[in-house]
Amino acid sequence: MTNSFKHKLGQGGYGGVYKGSLFDGRTIAVKVLSESKGNGEEFINEVASISGTSHVNIVTLLGFCFEGHRRALIYEYMPNGSLEKFIYEKNQSDTDRKLNWETLYKIAVGIARGLEYLHRGCNTRILHFDIKPHNILLDEDLCPKISDFGLAKICPKKESIISMTGARGTIGYIAPEVFSRNFGEVSHKSDVYSYGMMVLEMVGGRKNIDGTVDHTSELYFPHWIYNHLELDEEIGLQGVVNEEDREYARKMIIMSLWCIQTKPSDRPTISRAVEMLEGSLDSLQIPPKPFFTSPESPASDSSAPLVC
Repeated sequence: MTNSFKHKLGQGGYGGVYKGSLFDGRTIAVKVLSESKGNGEEFINEVASISGTSHVNIVTLLGFCFEGHRRALIYEYMPNGSLEKFIYEKNQSDTDRKLNWETLYKIAVGIARGLEYLHRGCNTRILHFDIKPHNILLDEDLCPKISDFGLAKICPKKESIISMTGARGTIGYIAPEVFSRNFGEVSHKSDVYSYGMMVLEMVGGRKNIDGTVDHTSELYFPHWIYNHLELDEEIGLQGVVNEEDREYARKMIIMSLWCIQTKPSDRPTISRAVEMLEGSLDSLQIPPKPFFTSPESPASDSSAPLVC
């Protein structure tokens, strides 16, 4: 399928991704998992969670290989790669990679709809636990698709408790309660937090924690953006050229700041986040200032139960 792994698309902690084609001519992406991945839990997770899904904003799993220590996942091919290539300013030397505000807004809505499906639309609730720009793929029309379900947890629709050992996710997107149960119970609201942090990066065109900025006050973008919003100051984001752009940006900012509230109970559901994005800007209230926890906080009480 891959012509002996001739065309490599990318590399992650799990292994490499290669371009290939099926006999019927369809282009595919083959994700080959590293041999060092323990008992194959991530592989089983990914197959089990994604194989039962069907949604325009979820990447399609076409098949898999499981032969001895060799494990591979076969996905539909996404010609535009991952979202991170398009949103960080350092990646945007190529003008083709600069997305306008309407496109960013539509991508944010599409990702939220994909998460809404995982949380509410499947026979079993799927919690992703690794929502970040790298795991959002874009098709030829820049339609976003959630990918990489290696850390996902599956649980019944009704609230239930399953055990989780250790914090999971990527630093900078992990909800506070995943580090420490003192903040609350781990649930679908943990995905909401990661989603909010990611959309703020889409808005700012930079990582939320940016050590390259000149002023300490700009180091942590969610803090900086909240202060400007609170004082009703002009935010001065790149590419805002008219009132429509400004409205898209403000909707995304206010919705995201609700999503990253410290206590899970203060965050909206992902369905409510969609309503906030698609509703009137005038109807959106600025949330309380989140208590910004250090993303480097050590995981504690990590054997506590996970509540779906």
